[in-house]
Amino acid sequence: MAGRDLTMDEMKKPGRVLIDRSRLHEIVPLSERTIFDMEKRGEFPQRFTLSARRVAWDLAEVEAWIEERQSGGGKASFPKPRNAEL
Repeated sequence: MAGRDLTMDEMKKPGRVLIDRSRLHEIVPLSERTIFDMEKRGEFPQRFTLSARRVAWDLAEVEAWIEERQSGGGKASFPKPRNAEL
């Protein structure tokens, strides 16, 4: 997953703060794989592609995601065991 590109309107938004991977992991104590999978499912803010080797997240989107979790909007669901019948 390469992330999504910023639109010109998004880049011009005043007060936008982008955070890198290390700062994201200071804020959200989830593994890289968990965040990647949640992004793919639309359950976590999407990363932005800054260059071929650099991505970032919008701090406001990450903070809103955290607020949603704190207010009970994101109930955790346990994965089904691998041998469970569908």
